[in-house]
Amino acid sequence: MPDSFDLRYDVVVVGTGGAAFGTALGAADAGLSVLMLESTDKWGGSTAMSGGGMWLPNNPLMQRAGVGDSREEALAYLEECVGEVSRSTSRAHKEAFVDGVEDFVLTAEKHGMVFTRAADYPDYYPELAGGKIGRAIEAKPFDGKKLGGLYDTLRVLMPIPIKTDDVWLLGRAWSTPSGFARGAQFVFRTLGGLVRGQRQLGIGAGLAASFGHAVLVRNGVPVRVNSPVEELVVEDGRVVGVRTTQDGRTVTIAATRGVMLAGGGFDHNKEWRRTYQGVDGVPSGNPGNLGHPIAMAKEAGAALELMDDAWWGASVAPVENGEPSFIVGERSLPYSIIVDARGSRFANEAESYVDLGHHMLEHDRDGVYWFILDVRHRRRYLRTFALDPKLNKAMAAEGIAVMADTLDELTEKLGLDRATFQATIDRFNGFARSGRDQDFHKGDSAYDRYYGDPTVHPNPCLGTIERGPFLAYRLVVGDLGTKGGALTDVDGRVLREDGSVIDGLYAAGNNSASVMGHTYPGPGSTIGPAAVFGMRAARRMARDQD
Repeated sequence: MPDSFDLRYDVVVVGTGGAAFGTALGAADAGLSVLMLESTDKWGGSTAMSGGGMWLPNNPLMQRAGVGDSREEALAYLEECVGEVSRSTSRAHKEAFVDGVEDFVLTAEKHGMVFTRAADYPDYYPELAGGKIGRAIEAKPFDGKKLGGLYDTLRVLMPIPIKTDDVWLLGRAWSTPSGFARGAQFVFRTLGGLVRGQRQLGIGAGLAASFGHAVLVRNGVPVRVNSPVEELVVEDGRVVGVRTTQDGRTVTIAATRGVMLAGGGFDHNKEWRRTYQGVDGVPSGNPGNLGHPIAMAKEAGAALELMDDAWWGASVAPVENGEPSFIVGERSLPYSIIVDARGSRFANEAESYVDLGHHMLEHDRDGVYWFILDVRHRRRYLRTFALDPKLNKAMAAEGIAVMADTLDELTEKLGLDRATFQATIDRFNGFARSGRDQDFHKGDSAYDRYYGDPTVHPNPCLGTIERGPFLAYRLVVGDLGTKGGALTDVDGRVLREDGSVIDGLYAAGNNSASVMGHTYPGPGSTIGPAAVFGMRAARRMARDQD
């Protein structure tokens, strides 16, 4: 290895999200020296901006609670809902993910991370063979003060101790007893942290902070922000380091065991999105996700797969110079409907966000969609995207949020086809009264009902659209990140098109082609595999000799 390197580490990790921290944690656990490099001014990646859940079937928390799950059931479920749509979704990759769950969880706990189960959260297709409820785990709310000065560079969207397992009940905090009770718990949890002088963080920020404490604080792994990696250093076909820019100067860093590319997808790279996906994209992920690590992998000879896909979903359109609002639970609640530009339904509003995104793309890739709420939805349920009065005013001013006293008035304001929309409303209201959506089966699945309102009968996800004033939000096809990237083997080693290994180069998370293929098996199906395959890569680096 050349002597011209400015710094030397066993492992260099590009990125600071779940895949990056899974790698860094595994490498530190094995006694390897690690450096983490972040291209933006904040560490935590899209993980810090997420719901913070990790879908980890047959995990140790389930085993301790005596909840029935098994390797066989997890693999049966993955085969049912994912199939084999690319080399990244092979049976071997699925087995590697399921078999790596225990090592990741136990190692994280060993280094101080504390997890809790989202015990009521279903898989997204729980009726399929092997489907379950309660496979997701998350970090318990974390006191950011434990990070010391590192807190100042952590990416934090909501500095509150909310959990993934709170969200489904908080949405109906003033309409159901269970929602009110959870709301009270959340308030007391928040107040308790303030009284104790804590800086409590939940969901994605809490998970990123917990990772950061385990890796950066307890293990002393250095992280450098504002340090974009410009290129890989390759010697005799092996990746031996990276070149990065720090404080305006080029720094060359050796990686004796390997370089991990875990710097997020290419969701904010409009040129790539037009090329690979035919859309500009309306992303909700880390603004640093520009795809440069994938480009470096490609230049090194990597095969790329699933570049046409993303973790799609419906988002409320962004205001000018604003950000989109990815919507999840609000779609499942009754007294709401989603229609296209003519006024027709086209999908089950409560289905998993990836499925809804795919259906929007298939139905009308560049079309206009509207999320329409009866006044009862507005009064009973929390809308996470409508908590800021200034944003609400801006949405109204830009025609993203449209209010009308009657359906006729709403039809005119939205420019819908009157006959089409009236027929849609009449048919939907009939389904709501009977309790069965005969067109798209909204409310049939346990996943749909998870976010529904159990006080509404006969179907907790269906309520008539007939009481004004009505409110409509313009929706666009949004996403939580892209899911295509470098093809890897089961240990995260990057592969060429012919299946040969590019020595010294690894990828995980949204820099790699996803094991989940074109679907999303359960809550946290991005971060869960990202962390597991990051850990598997670290184990491989620890086994390999220089």
